[in-house]
Amino acid sequence: MERLKVIYEDNHLIVVEKMPNVPSQEDKTEDIDMLKIIKDYIKEKYKKPGNVYLGLVHRLDRPVRRSNGICKNIKSSSKTKQ
Repeated sequence: MERLKVIYEDNHLIVVEKMPNVPSQEDKTEDIDMLKIIKDYIKEKYKKPGNVYLGLVHRLDRPVRRSNGICKNIKSSSKTKQ
């Protein structure tokens, strides 16, 4: 698996480059997805026990390679829905 390319990260948001042919979120194929990759990255980087919350701001289609913003907490996630 290609290494995760983080474009920007702060306490509330992480922007990564979505790899082509990787789904943004889990689907019926059960292929590894970007949310899982980012959760694993956060768990390892911050030695975070338990579950990692991520709020998907927008879903990109599987073949697309673009930057993708992900909310790192519920408060940030709720602001994107206003």
